[in-house]
Amino acid sequence: MRLSRRPRANPAGEMSILEHIGELRNRLAKSCAALVVGTLVAFSLLYEPVIDFLLRSYCALPAAARIGSVAEDGGCRLAALSPLEPLSIRIRLSLTVGLLLAMPFIAFQLWRFITPGLRPNEKRFAIPFALASTCLFVGGVAVAFFTLPKAIGFLSDLGGSGIASFFQADRYLRFVLFMGLAFGLTFEFPLVLVFLSLIGALSSAAMLRTWRPAAAVIIVAAAVITPSQDPISLFAMAVPMWIFYFAAAAIARYLIEPRRARRQALAGTGEP
Repeated sequence: MRLSRRPRANPAGEMSILEHIGELRNRLAKSCAALVVGTLVAFSLLYEPVIDFLLRSYCALPAAARIGSVAEDGGCRLAALSPLEPLSIRIRLSLTVGLLLAMPFIAFQLWRFITPGLRPNEKRFAIPFALASTCLFVGGVAVAFFTLPKAIGFLSDLGGSGIASFFQADRYLRFVLFMGLAFGLTFEFPLVLVFLSLIGALSSAAMLRTWRPAAAVIIVAAAVITPSQDPISLFAMAVPMWIFYFAAAAIARYLIEPRRARRQALAGTGEP
């Protein structure tokens, strides 16, 4: 007679190293599957509208910066210099849009991976975390595309009237996509601060006390991260980061820390 073993009670969600690795593998597999689905949808359905949207920054440039790329229908085109370049552009663009589509699910999987180390009342932030990360990522991409025409025009004018800009399709779209990803990922910065405050590793007092060094670090990081290295993109990234820094400090001070203080006070009195 074979006795069935009852599952071990684990209300605290404690796991061994091997269980953590297995959990991480499971979350990564689900995230990769979501990325594949999003990429296929972007490849088959969304490529044309997205490429038209990305070309707006290019078509907004002065005619002198689009020599040889003006189409017969009055639109503007980029030059592909090899037979395989259109395919590589479509794959790269589809991967980027697929990541954007899968971002809510990936963020949810990330939160589910870290929740075993959180208290039960903190685990309810899973859906707000996923929504906030998606909104911030989309906001960063929107800021990048809004500043692109001015940034590219600024860079094109640096060469003077004696140099004509001729943008290759692969390199131009790689630059645009990298700019969008850089802004989108950088805009996740406040979530990192809020999470550190949530687990008690960073306080609002510490953030406010070190705001001057933090502001300097932010502008240096923006100068390094922005692909174009132009002042327009630099401040378009740095200014929101400064705002997000103080917003994260306010969330920690007025939302997270009062709840932690009340919880500690209840634990000290022995009340449930």
